[in-house]
Amino acid sequence: MKKVLFTIFAVAGLLTHGALQAQEAQEDYVKFGGAVRYNIHDKSWNDDKTDPQFTWDTWRLNVDARTAGVDLSFEYRFYPDGGYHMMHHGWLGYGLTDDLYMKIGASQVPFGITSFASHSWWFQIPYYVGLEDDYDMGLKFDYTGIENLELNFAYFHQPEPAGTPGYFSRYSYDITGTADGTASMREGRQFNVRAAYNLTEGVEVGVSGQFGKTLYGENFEESESSNAYAAHVVADFGGFNFKGEYISYDFGAKDAAGNDADVIQMAAYNAPYNVASKANIWVAGLAYTIPVDFGPISSIQPYVDYSVIAKDAEGFENSEHLVPGMLITAGSIYTYVDYAMGKNNAWLGSWTNGLAAGSPDAEWESRFNINIGYYF
Repeated sequence: MKKVLFTIFAVAGLLTHGALQAQEAQEDYVKFGGAVRYNIHDKSWNDDKTDPQFTWDTWRLNVDARTAGVDLSFEYRFYPDGGYHMMHHGWLGYGLTDDLYMKIGASQVPFGITSFASHSWWFQIPYYVGLEDDYDMGLKFDYTGIENLELNFAYFHQPEPAGTPGYFSRYSYDITGTADGTASMREGRQFNVRAAYNLTEGVEVGVSGQFGKTLYGENFEESESSNAYAAHVVADFGGFNFKGEYISYDFGAKDAAGNDADVIQMAAYNAPYNVASKANIWVAGLAYTIPVDFGPISSIQPYVDYSVIAKDAEGFENSEHLVPGMLITAGSIYTYVDYAMGKNNAWLGSWTNGLAAGSPDAEWESRFNINIGYYF
C-alpha cells in the first residue's frame, strides 16, 4: 500500500511541476458563506404526540479561497437539535492542466449521480447506505479533456474525520462495525472510477465502480474486498428533469471469527443503525420546474422521488423510499415541502433494522416535512 501511495503522489508531483510553469496567474480571493435552516415536521410513528415540531435544523460555515492558483473549499456543519457537529468537506484543489484538476482532502466520492441522486430534501436511499453524496479522505482527479466526457479517478485512504461528540458524528454514512458488536470495522483503501458522457446537451449517461477494503479485526489487521457498481442517467427535457440509477454493492462484511455477515453497522449524525451488507438498489426521480413571479418566489419545482433496496440475504425484506414534494425558490431561500414515506426505512419509522433484515409486517410510515434554508 505504501508503494501505491508513493506512486500516486509522485505522479501528482510531476504533473504539478509542469502545471506550475504553464498555468497563468489567477487572482487570489477568500469568500465566506453559510446557511441557516429550519425544520417543521410531523411523524406518523411518534407515539408521544409531541409533533408537529419546529426545530433549528442546521447552521453551517463555508470558506472558499484561492492563493497562488491553489483552491480551498471547506464546510463545517452544526445541528443544534441533535447536539452534534462535523465537517462536511475540506479539500485543496489545483488545476494540473486545463483539463485535469486535482483535489486532496475530504471530497465527494465520484460514484453514481453527483452531486445528488434526489430532488427532495430527503436524498434517495443510496445516501443512507453510503452511496450518494459520500465524502472521504484521499486524492481525486477530474479529467475533461475529451469532448462531452468527464472522467473521475480517486483513491480514498479512509473515511472523512468524525465530528463531535464522537465517532458516529459524521455527515455521510460509513461502515462502523458489525450489527451485533462482535467485530469492529471500518472502510478504507478505496479506489473509485467514474465516467459520465453527454449524449446530447441535456442527457448524461454514466457508469461507476468502487473497489476497496472493509478492515476488521482487533487492530484492523484483516481485510475483505468491498465493491459497488452503478449505472445512471440524468435527462433534462422541456422543463422536466429525470434521474435514474441502478446500484449493486457488496460491503464484504465479516464477524469477529472471519465469517461472512449479512448485516453491517453504519453511522452518521451521531446515530448508528444496521444495513444489509449486500444488495441492489433502483432509483428514479422526476421533477418539473415552473417559473413564477409571486412576490420573492421565482420558481416552484414539484417532484417525486422513489428508490428501493433489494437485499441479497434470504428472508430480508425490501426497503422502500417514496417522497413527493416541491421546492420553492425565492432568491437564496430554498424551501422543501415533502411528504416522505418509507417501508422498512431507517429514517422513516424502522430505525435499527429497517435497512437490514426489515420486517414482513412493516407498514408504510410517513413524515410531513418543511425545510426552510437561507443560503449566503
